Amino acid sequence: MPHLDDDARAELIVAITDLAREAGAEIMKIYESDFEVRAKGENDPVTEADVAAEAVIVAGLEKLTPDIPIVAEELAAAGKLPPGNPAEWSRFWLVDPLDGTKEFIKKNGEFTVNIALIEDGIPVLGVVHTPAKGWTYRGHGTGTAAVKKDGLPPQSIKVRPVPPDGLTVVASRSHRGKETDEFLADLQVAQISPAGSSLKFCLVAEGVADLYPRLGPTMEWDTAAGHAVVLAAGGTVNTLEGAALSYGKPDFRNPKFIVKGG
Repeated sequence: MPHLDDDARAELIVAITDLAREAGAEIMKIYESDFEVRAKGENDPVTEADVAAEAVIVAGLEKLTPDIPIVAEELAAAGKLPPGNPAEWSRFWLVDPLDGTKEFIKKNGEFTVNIALIEDGIPVLGVVHTPAKGWTYRGHGTGTAAVKKDGLPPQSIKVRPVPPDGLTVVASRSHRGKETDEFLADLQVAQISPAGSSLKFCLVAEGVADLYPRLGPTMEWDTAAGHAVVLAAGGTVNTLEGAALSYGKPDFRNPKFIVKGG
């Protein structure tokens, strides 16, 4: 299957952005209600918002690109994965309908809708939408990263060079551990800002932060959309060994990785 050209990606990103916002609207209806929380696994909560948003996105993607397999978090949890070996798919969608469910439950606004297209293991197109803040980050190739914030026109974004006084590091609000602190001890760090969900990728892409080390467990749908935005903004997402983080692994589990800006 040939790669999508720039024009096809530019067209597709508009449709995907609309889909992410539509899912975000469903999430906000539930966010403002008295919603129920249930446990999907140990330390892994799920709400009706996760399910409702995923239904919107999956239906939209099936209509837009019926020939591209979809791997979505809640469907995967229910054992509903597309047939075949993901490593052999030339192209597939990764969907996390509500990243930062813990932030959603805490009602702190730091949760995101994530949709990414993978081609040959690389996230080539991604949208990260924050429904509570009304921000939408997106990228579909080098130099295309942009953010639209409520009431403002879209702005082009890119990673920044590291400031002379040191790194601004974003770390997980709900999952930062001792290993992350030990990793940072050897670096010149000016400040550490906690943030929830895939928003951390976007803060590096936007040049607000310089580094995001993720040394705890993540799944591919947690990272793919943010990864696409970082690549489009000129940053990198590499494993601790220095290889580019890739997608389509048998169990969709990521190794530890580092997101870097300029």
